Amino acid sequence: MDWNHYRFVSVWVFPAPPGAVFAHLAHIEDYPRWWPQVREATRSDDGSGTTRIRSFLPYDVVTTVSERRRDPARGILEAALGGDLDGWARWTVTAYGSGTRVVYEQEVEVRRALLRALALPCRPVLRANHALMMRAGRRGLAAALQAV
Repeated sequence: MDWNHYRFVSVWVFPAPPGAVFAHLAHIEDYPRWWPQVREATRSDDGSGTTRIRSFLPYDVVTTVSERRRDPARGILEAALGGDLDGWARWTVTAYGSGTRVVYEQEVEVRRALLRALALPCRPVLRANHALMMRAGRRGLAAALQAV
């Protein structure tokens, strides 16, 4: 097993329409407004940028984000990730009853030296840290959608 390889899946459900949810997720530069752990998100151009993320644990994760797919008709946003994490992330937004279901998938290899060194003993802590971050993201997006 590669202790530095992670695959995450999170499912969020909102009472808002899919178009509104997709629009919020498509603007990564706005994530810090509603997602507390996304400390910075900047665009370099129309399809790329950087993020700085810090959750419960006292370290920042800096990634480059390069858009691979933006398909509003299918509700898919997908990006390649580089930097401290190497891999990909994808949002899939679909209608769900009178609201929206969002599936977030991420598959990454940790590249940051300190996190690689702590991979074996800290793996459960790193997974829990990610879960806390995703829970806060869901809450933040729910609040942002209600404010619209």
